[in-house]
Amino acid sequence: MSRKRIDLLLENVTIEAVAAEGKALAHVDGMVVFVDFAVPGDVVDIQVYKKKKNYMEGFIKRIVKPSQNRLEPFCEHFGVCGGCRWQPLPYSMQLEAKRQQVEDQLVRIGHLEVPEIRPTLPSEKTQFYRNKLEFSASSKRWLLSGENPETVTDWEGLGFHVGKFFDKVLDIKNCWLQPEPSNSIRLFIKRFCLENGLEFYNIRENRGFFRNMFIRTTEKGDVMLILCFARADKAPREALLNAVSTAFPQITSLYYVVNEKLNDSIGDQSPILYKGEEAIYEEMEGLRFKIGPKSFYQTNSRQAYRLYSVAREFAALTGNEVVYDLYTGTGTIAQFVSRKAAKVFGIEYVPEAIEDARANAKANGIANCEFFAGDMKDVLDDAFVTEHGRPDVIILDPPRAGIHPDVAKVILNAEPDRMVYVSCNPASQARDLAILCQKYVITAVQPVDMFPHTMHVENVVALRKK
Repeated sequence: MSRKRIDLLLENVTIEAVAAEGKALAHVDGMVVFVDFAVPGDVVDIQVYKKKKNYMEGFIKRIVKPSQNRLEPFCEHFGVCGGCRWQPLPYSMQLEAKRQQVEDQLVRIGHLEVPEIRPTLPSEKTQFYRNKLEFSASSKRWLLSGENPETVTDWEGLGFHVGKFFDKVLDIKNCWLQPEPSNSIRLFIKRFCLENGLEFYNIRENRGFFRNMFIRTTEKGDVMLILCFARADKAPREALLNAVSTAFPQITSLYYVVNEKLNDSIGDQSPILYKGEEAIYEEMEGLRFKIGPKSFYQTNSRQAYRLYSVAREFAALTGNEVVYDLYTGTGTIAQFVSRKAAKVFGIEYVPEAIEDARANAKANGIANCEFFAGDMKDVLDDAFVTEHGRPDVIILDPPRAGIHPDVAKVILNAEPDRMVYVSCNPASQARDLAILCQKYVITAVQPVDMFPHTMHVENVVALRKK
């Protein structure tokens, strides 16, 4: 059954504030209205597409009077591409909105007792700040407003998925997220495929050849390119790999993947090195971190340094502590704090990440870090604590879902003196903190902006045992 169309237009509505999930809000006849792409101070006509008992959702039909704060979006794909939704919002307002988001989750919704939340740490770069992007190919791209499918001839697209549609790809002309040669490589690959008959993939129909691509870059200019194909056709595959390698000699690491699955994820695939070095490297305070095709590394390299610096500050290490770094990834935080700790134990679910962590520690001459692979709730148990010693400090940096209740139980039993909880999701963080605060008090809260022009925020919380 199709969703019933709502024919409701709200006229001359003044936008009041920034809301959750990248929306803004207003009130009409006592009811909250959430609006996409609006800026506080805008006077707009709103086309409602959802109406519930206590709220409505809509989009801007017409800007009657723009806010004095409204900025002109810098990207031509704004409003269609799902990213960088806050481009019209001044950066200072973005930072305050992220601080408010943290406060809402921890205090208003989570009912936690917290000290004054610090202002959000701004990102040094607000454009071209990402070190990793994935672009998907589609033989049936997303059509823009005004395009007639009966007359469109250029159906191929290479870009980002649109909204919640797994099979819809918006063709990207120029992206402001990653520095060059990112845009040039993507546009070259699209042009080469079209000129040489390399068919773009259709994920809904499971046909085509070229599927998707990943570009990773470092601060010093290294470039890793991973091209993914739907089947093992050697001749067209090597034609593309050779062409892009010749056109972009700055590519230091060139991989390919043959992915015959029905989804684009390469987490369970084995990337094959075609040319160049097996890895690229990022540096931080003299430490060198190896980044392979499937390695996790914070996607805003410069801001990662500020994030880890806050975590180390909150840990308040003196050089005598045993530290547990849970969800350690490739061991970046573990090694970053190791100089001020007696011993650091890192635990991570992904075996390849732990291999990178061990390699990084060895290359950096760090002898006081030990790493373990496995599901956190299985590895971190009371026996682990008994064998390796009670932690003085625990640092947590879990995925968006937060920590498992069994992990929280072991942490509470271990009773470290201090904890540092790093989170990319203040909602799940608030839920976990409510459990941990049975025995701990929150002593500091620091939001960090890793993703300018988006609603996403990292948050670092310091805890001390009661």
